[in-house]
Amino acid sequence: QVQLVESGGGLVQAGGSLRLSCAASGRTSSSYAMTWFRQGPGKEREFVAAISRYGSSTNYADSVEGRFTISRDNAKNTVILQMNSLKPEDTAVYYCAADVMYRGRSPAAYTYWGQGTQVTVSS
Repeated sequence: QVQLVESGGGLVQAGGSLRLSCAASGRTSSSYAMTWFRQGPGKEREFVAAISRYGSSTNYADSVEGRFTISRDNAKNTVILQMNSLKPEDTAVYYCAADVMYRGRSPAAYTYWGQGTQVTVSS
């Protein structure tokens, strides 16, 4: 079992950047593929980005491709989501999720979740 804690959210102007972190405790993070999701106001939770257990493979939602970068430091049990060129439509609660393998883009497929961190992008 793994516990996940997100941090780094906040209020930023459009065009700005934020760096979200997801700290894992319990089993080592290298035991899990890690995925970021987000849920905007009145919207369903949606896939943002994913990274394989050792960071060799990543994939992104079309809406964030080229602006967001997912990375991981297994020595620190941390996964990072670097968000650049933020837009108001990126406003959401961002969640990290973990599972023993990449489960695709449906949030229902993931076992372990953090509590989320709020990102607000003003226009």
